[in-house]
Amino acid sequence: MQKKKLVYIWSLRNAAADKAGQEVAYKDGARYMKSVLESLVEALNQTELGQMYSLEKVIYDDDAELAVDREKLREYGFSYEPGKRWFYPPDLQVQGRPVNELLLAIPSAYRRHGMQAPERVAGKSAFEKHLLDTLLELDADIVVLDGLLIILDELVRPGSLFHRKIVNIHPGVTRLESPYERRGAYATLDALYGARGLKVVNWQTMETVPVKPLYMTGASFHYVDNGIDSGEVIHDVLKTEIDKEDTILELRWNNFNRSLFPALHEGLVKIYQ
Repeated sequence: MQKKKLVYIWSLRNAAADKAGQEVAYKDGARYMKSVLESLVEALNQTELGQMYSLEKVIYDDDAELAVDREKLREYGFSYEPGKRWFYPPDLQVQGRPVNELLLAIPSAYRRHGMQAPERVAGKSAFEKHLLDTLLELDADIVVLDGLLIILDELVRPGSLFHRKIVNIHPGVTRLESPYERRGAYATLDALYGARGLKVVNWQTMETVPVKPLYMTGASFHYVDNGIDSGEVIHDVLKTEIDKEDTILELRWNNFNRSLFPALHEGLVKIYQ
């Protein structure tokens, strides 16, 4: 069985918001918030997934020159430092290699410019070109996005070299026909509001309208296109029950362990050819 080369791309600042690698308050106690990357590494080390894929590189787009990124990562930093928090056990190994040695920073530096600045468009293109060159150098077969806080354009367009080779794991069901559909950056919070009988119609003002409560959520593993969580679904799992009294981190922990980790592992098995 020939292994496919897998490259993992994430935003550390998103994992920091999830308190990845930390003990978090859970009901009357605490639970360890395992990062998606740590879960993937465990699966590569311990399950049939390790016969299908080799993890070649872990890329993150966070920019040490941006004050907002430094603030979001103040507990962690941009690389492991003894004595500071990290997103997974610092001695974690995957298939015999230290995960920390696979880390590669490709900052999305175009975010230093305002939304309307002409430099931003050119910078975004340069960022994606850097990603493309790196993926080609690594001879990547499949690229997994986890919590990447940017929308890819050139890399995923039909006809591009990595069209339908880039997939995303999303903490919500992305099928529009599902009553449990939760796309976008607020998927977990959206599900929590839904269990409380509310729908947020404006995330800036937090305006809500009443809806019929839904007490389930899940995760989708899907191809990446130019939209927001709108790519073709490969596999989804809907196994996370919601208690309307959950905190956002309690629901996040439940959804990671009950739906998102299985959706990622099972989805990767599905697309292996």
